[in-house]
Amino acid sequence: MTTTAPAAQATATTLPSAHPKIAFGRIGVLLVNLGTPEGTDYWSMRRYLKEFLSDPRVIEANRALWWFVLNAIILTKRPGPKGKDYETIWNKERNEGPLKTITRGQAEKLAARIGGRDERIVVDWAMRYGFPSMPDRIEALQKAGCDRILIVPLYPQYAAATTATVGDKAFEKLAKMRWQPSVRLAPPWHDDPVYIDALATSLEGHLKALDFEPEVILASFHGIPKSYHEKGDPYACQCIKTARLLRERLGMSEQKFRLTFQSRFGKEEWLQPYTDKTVEALAKSGVKRMAILNPGFTADCLETLEEIGGENAEIFLHNGGEKFAAIPCLNDTDEGMRVIEAVVLRELAGWIKG
Repeated sequence: MTTTAPAAQATATTLPSAHPKIAFGRIGVLLVNLGTPEGTDYWSMRRYLKEFLSDPRVIEANRALWWFVLNAIILTKRPGPKGKDYETIWNKERNEGPLKTITRGQAEKLAARIGGRDERIVVDWAMRYGFPSMPDRIEALQKAGCDRILIVPLYPQYAAATTATVGDKAFEKLAKMRWQPSVRLAPPWHDDPVYIDALATSLEGHLKALDFEPEVILASFHGIPKSYHEKGDPYACQCIKTARLLRERLGMSEQKFRLTFQSRFGKEEWLQPYTDKTVEALAKSGVKRMAILNPGFTADCLETLEEIGGENAEIFLHNGGEKFAAIPCLNDTDEGMRVIEAVVLRELAGWIKG
């Protein structure tokens, strides 16, 4: 937790002498990202995958059938291979996943950027799955005197499996609290001009640093099952709008700048076109130089570093491609922090000074 001033404590001049000491009058900002295992070993991976894949927002299936599939098959077979994948990107200095390292950095830098605007602000961070947990950090913010909390799901595009489950967990915690803080849940920012400009500026900078010019650039977003979209989830529409606005800002054609979806899981049809299939087809068609960015991720993680930078790079090169670049996410760079700061200040309106 990063604070900007000592907690506001009720004093004897404002409360009866026998009243318990309480902290109040502060404003919390809680950044929340998806999560990461605590280690790459089998049991750490199993605990993380069990929490994640048990969420009915993530897997919308018959609960009894899914319980059997998850516990009898997936949690038996998947932790080992996924642990090896995490091992390739693990921050060994801190002994943690890069998502945790970056999210912590985003919280610390946000506190430094906005603390001077209002001394009551307290910035903290949490993971929806794993640690630090949302319930623990919400409780910590309240104990620090935050009777108002802005929760910021770090997903530019809304999906029930990401943004909504953050709200679910927050309200689950609030339901158990005697003194509930007032809570705001930041909306998505898929078409925010600050976000689009930051993506474009970041991409342009990375392209200039390459020793080649990509023939095709893919904007790869995390996928969701097609059935979720058909039930009314706005995620696909928001991804399409982000890609269109970014392409227009860059002044690129639809042929050069394309939208794809990655990370499908299971046998069900997901949003298309699929990233891996597109990469393979383009390489086989004669495309020799390619770059991929991930506009839907605010921080690099397994899906960007290993799946894009590892798996998809290998697919491209194995099928005839020659030059491949995985463009880093905005992370806690100046451009990335410009976006988070803009979102937070917009949603704190009426709570903070000026």
